[in-house]
Formats: sequence, C-alpha cells, structure tokens
Amino acid sequence: MSTTTGASAPATAAAASAGVLATLAAAQFLMTLDSSVMNVSIATVAADVGTDVTGIQTAITLYTLVMASLMITGGKVGSILGRKRAFSIGCVIYGAGSLTTALAPNLAVLMLGWSLLEGIGAALIMPAIVALVATNFERSERPRAYGLVAASGAVAVAAGPLIGGFMTTYASWRWVFAGEVVIVIGILAMTGRIADAGRDEDARLDLVGTGLSALGLGLVVFGILRAGAWGFVNPKPSAPVWFGLSPVVWLVLAGGLVLFGFLVWERRRVQTGQSVLVDPAMLRNAQLRGGLSAFMLQFLLQAGLFFCVPLYLSVALGLSAIETGVRILPLSVTLLLAAVGIPRVFPRASPRLVSRLGFVALLAGIVSLMAALELGAGPEVVTVPLLLAGLGIGALASQLGAVTVSSVPDEQSPEVGGLQNTFTNLGASIGTALAGAVLISALTSSFLAGIEDNPDIPQSLSSQAQVQLAGGVQFIPDSALESALADAGITGDTADAIVEENSESRLAGLRAALAVLAVLALVAVFSVGAVPSRQPGEADPPWQRPEPVDADAG
Repeated sequence: MSTTTGASAPATAAAASAGVLATLAAAQFLMTLDSSVMNVSIATVAADVGTDVTGIQTAITLYTLVMASLMITGGKVGSILGRKRAFSIGCVIYGAGSLTTALAPNLAVLMLGWSLLEGIGAALIMPAIVALVATNFERSERPRAYGLVAASGAVAVAAGPLIGGFMTTYASWRWVFAGEVVIVIGILAMTGRIADAGRDEDARLDLVGTGLSALGLGLVVFGILRAGAWGFVNPKPSAPVWFGLSPVVWLVLAGGLVLFGFLVWERRRVQTGQSVLVDPAMLRNAQLRGGLSAFMLQFLLQAGLFFCVPLYLSVALGLSAIETGVRILPLSVTLLLAAVGIPRVFPRASPRLVSRLGFVALLAGIVSLMAALELGAGPEVVTVPLLLAGLGIGALASQLGAVTVSSVPDEQSPEVGGLQNTFTNLGASIGTALAGAVLISALTSSFLAGIEDNPDIPQSLSSQAQVQLAGGVQFIPDSALESALADAGITGDTADAIVEENSESRLAGLRAALAVLAVLALVAVFSVGAVPSRQPGEADPPWQRPEPVDADAG
C-alpha cells in the first residue's frame, strides 16, 4: 500500500503543477487575445456600435493606456490582498468587462467594458501571474513555466486574427467576448489548485505613488500611441502643434518627469520606513534591469513584426482575415516548441546565451522577410521568416521571466510582475508606433517620388499629389485605390501607373519598417550582457551573494 502511495505522489504533484500552469497560461492567453481580435474586426465592430473606425481605435488606445498605467499598482495590490486573491478579483472584473463588451449597444458601453473594466482586470491579473509562477514552482522549474505562460500570450497574438476573422465572418465578434466570459469562469474554477504565498501584512497602498505612476506611464504610453497620427518630433500637417513640435515630444517628456518624481517620492518613503509601490533600489539590480530591458526589446520587435506581416498579407496581397491568420500560425508552432522544449531539453543552458540566440533568430527572421518582399511575391514568403521569429520569441520566453523574478526575493515578485508588464507594454507600444511611423514615411516619400518620375502620370496631377499627400499616404489595397481613382475620373494608363507605383511604395514602406526593426534586433543581440549565464538555482541569487571580504580586515 505504501509503495503505491509513494509512487502516486509524484504523479499527483505533477498533475497539480500541470493544472496550475494551464490555468495561468489560459489567463495570459486571454489577456493578449483581445487586441489582436479587435484589430481585424474594427470595421464590423464600428458599424455594430454606431461609430467609425476612429472611435474603435480610441477604445483600443484607451485599453492599452489603462492597462499600462495601472500595472505597477496592480502588482502592489497583489502584495496587499494576496496574489491569488488579486488574480481572482482581476478575473471577475475582466469577465464583467467581457460580458459588457459582448452586449455593448454603443461605443460608450464598449469603452466601459473593454477599455476600462478589462484594462483594470488585466492590470491585476498579469502581475499576479508572474508572482504565482514564482510561488508554485521551484527555481529549477520556473524557466519552463514562464516559457509556457509567455508563449501562450504570443500565440494569442498570432491566433487572434484567425479567431477574430473566423468569428466576424461566420458569426459575430461579440461571441469572442462571450467566449471569454466562459473561459474566465473556467479559470476561476481552477484557481483552487493554485498555492499562494499569502499577503504582506505590512503592505499599504501608496495613493500618491499610485497617482504619479499612473499619470507618468499614461502620458508616455499615450504619447507613443499617438506618434503615428501626430508625428514623433515634427508635427504632421493635420496634427496639433505645441511650441513648434509634435505633442508626442512633450507628452513623453512630461511623462518621464512625472516618473522621475515618482521615483523620488518612493525613495523618500523608503527612507522614512513607509510602504512603497516599488522600491527604487530594485532598479539598481543589474540582473533585473537586464531582464526588463530584454523584455522591452523583445516586445518591441514582436509588436513591430506583428504590425508589418498582417499588413503585407491582408492589404498588399488582399488575403482575408482567416487566410492571414493561417499564414501567421507557423510562428506559433516554433514559438511553443522553443518555449517548452529548451527548458526541457537544455535545463542548464545559459540564459544569456539562449537570449542572445533568441534575438539572433528574430534578427534572421526580420532580415529574411525584408529580403523576400518584392513585387509578385506570394504569401508563402512569410513562412520561413515567421518560423525563425517564432524560434526567437520562444527562446526569449523560456528564459526572461525566470531571470527577472529570480533577481529578487520571492516576496517582491508582485512588484517585479508589475514592472515586467509595464516594460512589455511600453515595448509593444513603441514597436507598433515606430513601425507604423517609418512605414508611412517611407511609403509617402517613395510614392511621391515615383509618380513625379513616371512619364504616364501628368505633371499637374503629380504636383497636386505632392501637396495633398504631404501629410502621409494611406496604406491601402489596390482595389481601394482603383475605386478612388475611378471616382476622381482618373482612368487608363494614368490610373494603372498610379496603382503600380502604390504597390511598389507599399513594399518600400514595409522594407523600411523591417530595416529599422532589424537594426534594433542587432542592438538587442549585444544588449543581454546583464542576463545571467547560469540558471536560477545553480548559483546564489543576487540578494544572497556574500559581500566581498576585505583581505586586510582583522
């Protein structure tokens, strides 16, 4: 009898661990799914709730803003209430937001449910996930656990267009959000298996710090998100002008100053023995800074790539949302293989080496895609680049979560979760804005130069375009351009020449955006020096390493 019990104990523990991991991975998948689903359904959602595309884009911006602004606070709430309780409360709020969104009759209700409630829920859930992995898995098991959780989020980005396209085409986008409610109920039912380290009895919510961090992060993220419409530095023709520059410059600077004030305030509270949102001393930890920087670069590159590839497939090639999603799925395959396989096959691999190779694979994917984009190329050209990019993202996902959390004692894991998700949101915002701005700038300059030099386009028409399109040429499919030209009375060889120039300029814009991402990927390859070379558990963690001994002492 005792033999049977002893043999079943590891199996029971393994099943419990698998259940915990599946629960946390499902929550991470859910947090990431919304934006990618909404992006492919913008026009349909706008029509259903009685608004326009700008209204839905505002809702998307506000969702990102709420989530990014409250991440640090959400991590602290996990310390006060307990990680598991914060996770469960976040799920309830998120589920209520999903239900509200599914039933939304107008834009205001949609923004209440999706932008506000789901944003608040995500700000509680995502830091708690990081902390709960640290609580439920030994240090040696964390790379695999973090890898699978992070991979589930990246898979959601890749699968979102497929899910959103299918539901929007054959049913309704509302069923995606209704399905999220069901998934949330399932997650809540599974939380009983999750162990919790308990709450910090001395923790208190710093209201001034909360306001400063939310305001600072909000200003920075909002500025970055508006960069595509207003311009990074020089304002676009239709954008507001603040003291001769784009508002983006001033918003980011103001946000940076507020965040500096936040750190000064937190340092002062530490000195007086009061509870803080984040101890500024944590940011002097080289391993933590290295992990956070790598996270930010990973999500910057990932978001930029996911911005460019769907544009190429859906706009340049005219694929449907479902077809676009199918073409992106190869990335999910190698991503999962790397995220789960590397910790299992190479459990003692150097996190620094794996991270560097991950950025190399991402660089190779971006460069190979940039080289493959040419007129006449079909959707198959994205397959190999996405397989390489998936390997890179999966390799990074398998290491970075454990790197950041292992850099501090476990009781500080909620704060690390808040910082980690703040940096990933900043990276994703910058990646999307940067790729979009470079793409439109290169597209505009290429198109205007092309029509000016094209003999089939009258000089008068070219001059008119130079004035009217100086603010930016839209990234639109050939069919939409042909229809617009026909409405303007432009037909024949002139129309054909303009369409051809537009097709070439679209690819020039995509290549320019990918080139900028490639340069940043190259920088990332050489930026992982602070990531440790040994796995957590193989060496004393940073806070336990002995101080250097003075040989002359005593």
